[in-house]
Amino acid sequence: MVSSRTRTPGIPGGSASEGDVLGKGIESSFGLNLIPLPANALFGTDGIRGRVGELLSAPLALQVGFWTGIVLRNHATQLGPVILGQDSRNSSDMLAMALSAGLTAAGLEVWYLGLCPTPGVAYLTSISDAIGGVMISASHNPPEDNGIKIFSANGGKLPQILQAEIEAGLRGKISPIARVSNCGRHYSRFELVGHYSEALKKPLNSALNLQGMKIVLDLAWGAAVGLAPSVFTQMGAEVICLHNEADGDRINVNCGSTHLDILAATVQEHNADIGFAFDGDADRVLGVDNTGRQVNGDYILYLWGRQLQQKQQLPDNLIVSTVMANLGFEKAWQQQGGNLIRTAVGDQYVQAEMLRTGAMLGGEQSGHILCRHYAVTGDGLLTALHIAALVKEAGISLAELVDQSFQTYPQLLRNVRVIDRDRRLGWQDCQPLQQAIALAEAAMGDSGRILVRASGTEPVIRVMVEAANAELTNHWTNELVSQVQQHLMD
Repeated sequence: MVSSRTRTPGIPGGSASEGDVLGKGIESSFGLNLIPLPANALFGTDGIRGRVGELLSAPLALQVGFWTGIVLRNHATQLGPVILGQDSRNSSDMLAMALSAGLTAAGLEVWYLGLCPTPGVAYLTSISDAIGGVMISASHNPPEDNGIKIFSANGGKLPQILQAEIEAGLRGKISPIARVSNCGRHYSRFELVGHYSEALKKPLNSALNLQGMKIVLDLAWGAAVGLAPSVFTQMGAEVICLHNEADGDRINVNCGSTHLDILAATVQEHNADIGFAFDGDADRVLGVDNTGRQVNGDYILYLWGRQLQQKQQLPDNLIVSTVMANLGFEKAWQQQGGNLIRTAVGDQYVQAEMLRTGAMLGGEQSGHILCRHYAVTGDGLLTALHIAALVKEAGISLAELVDQSFQTYPQLLRNVRVIDRDRRLGWQDCQPLQQAIALAEAAMGDSGRILVRASGTEPVIRVMVEAANAELTNHWTNELVSQVQQHLMD
């Protein structure tokens, strides 16, 4: 267990009236005055996320830090630090320092990791005496966006009820109920990332290494640039890296898990065994097989699930995925004797369902993969290591493994940018769109399905159509996208 360098003083109790008075004093002393907030909830499916300078600013981050600190300490059984990490965005330094100021204003000690993958923050929070963790990242979003992700002491996503308490504090609806007797301290703890690195390798070191494998890594100019190459090299692989510097101007731009073309071409050019593409904070990963073919989260779940099933390490042969999971994957997994439960889109929903059902494997088509045998949250690096090891153990290529798994139904996902938040969140009230959806569902029957939703992380409406043939998929995707553009865009 990672132990504290210094112990932060305990929290004396206080009555509600004392909290009211003290809360006002703290807010006045540290400039924590109320700032304008959007009418809709700040927390989406993966924390607070938005455009820097519009939604996200230093004053907001300062307040989020303060109220996160107050809520975490109010619910902690004993006092400990908060672990803070960030990705490579130009705005991440500013937001991290503002958050640290708010957390220390709440009387908490901050352990600052610097550049670190999101799952590294979650892991270190779970094994230390930290009462929570915070990651500064907008994941796969473009460089001008950023976000704040908050973790509980166990490394899981902060429960929605605690998110609501933080937001209530930000909106001036509550005051601190615990006395802040003094300020906390900020410590740079860059060395702790090494503990995360060792934890990634440990489950595989005793089983097999990756010697003889040539692996291409697309690091998206993001949080994994310093860590991923060394971990794969130490496991014995020959590593070729793309976009492997921390660059806040180019993070996720035409690279990483949302743009696999360069990775696929590089795998073929170097005759590599496999390629992996991470997003900006490395909590998701997608693959490319040795022929340059994309391998998404559905295939990763199927292949890893089958391996765990064969080793009798998959309770009830259960995998948890989302409504985006391909029908081909679902039917193939059922033919293997497996069960598939679908949730709403968002790894927090997958994780919640896994905890409810006791499932050990779950994830999303987009590359968020959670395996509770090895991690407390979705982890792109861990997933990539285990899939590479799976290929090495199988003794055949990833392309052959994919060919032996399942055929996907043709599926199209189109994102339509809708800036107006009220229109975006109120898409279900758009009658022309609802009529078009009903018509498409009736026309396809059991041979396809439709999913339209407002993104919880970006200002877009996502339109997904899946059908038995590509012609139906293209037709109904174009029709539904047209309805969104006509009736929801400015």
